Amino acid sequence: MKDVIYREVLVKSALNRVRGMPFDWSLNPWSGCPHACRYCFARAYHVRKDRDVGAGFDREVDVKVNLIELLRAELRKRPQGALAIGTATDPYQPIEGKYRLTRRALELLLEYPMPTSIVTKGTLVVRDIDVLRELDDRLDGELCVYFSVPSVDADIWRKAEPGTPPPWQRLRALTMLRHAGIDAAVLCAPVLPGITDDDASLDRVARAASEAGATALGWRPLKLDDEIKDYYFDFIATEFPVLSPRYAAMYASGPHTSRDYQRDLDRTLARIRSRYGFRERRPPKRPVPQAPQQLALAI
Repeated sequence: MKDVIYREVLVKSALNRVRGMPFDWSLNPWSGCPHACRYCFARAYHVRKDRDVGAGFDREVDVKVNLIELLRAELRKRPQGALAIGTATDPYQPIEGKYRLTRRALELLLEYPMPTSIVTKGTLVVRDIDVLRELDDRLDGELCVYFSVPSVDADIWRKAEPGTPPPWQRLRALTMLRHAGIDAAVLCAPVLPGITDDDASLDRVARAASEAGATALGWRPLKLDDEIKDYYFDFIATEFPVLSPRYAAMYASGPHTSRDYQRDLDRTLARIRSRYGFRERRPPKRPVPQAPQQLALAI
């Protein structure tokens, strides 16, 4: 995205303690994200810091320049539990090519291993196949890279995720990681009511994920915190106006869809997932072919 302002900032901690999630710690090298996903829940964090929920999140990115120094000190204390990288910003957004904070964090984890997951829409992750393979060896397989692919429809991608690499490029990156023996899965998340929650749309994601070699398929419905509800509703009113009444009704009582909707979605996706050959663990590792660096980063 053009006209992104990057600010170098100092932070007080690198690891964030997490409760009630499948991981115990989170790590986010940046605040803000030029991927500009209209539905991004992390926009709420910006609002809580008196920052703009829209363009301010997309075009004003804080770079945590002391992250690695802090992370080294915190890892020396041997925190217990699992780590998730990229819970509130994409760790492989374009600025990673300059600052390499995500890669440097992974290199630190080689010294202080802990079970690690990465969530990204960024294809730059293929640059780090070497360190990811080494970390996976240190962790005895307790590493997984999750690619967020809510839809493989080009029109929906352009409208809902205008600053991201196309979904088919993310899936190509996933295939490269799988060929390197790295566990890589797809998150069909968030599922957008009325936009990506029909059987055909969900099946296309599952099929594409399977063909790319994904080890698993996960999902979750759209969550709309109060801080981002108006922003997202404006997006719906502009791009999918016929859905405005449905969204107003679905999210009238809170940030979550109803239990009935969640139950139906779970049943639908479980049925769809069963059609394809997802493996929860990767096959035995193979040697990594020596591909030219520019090819790996050109996807």
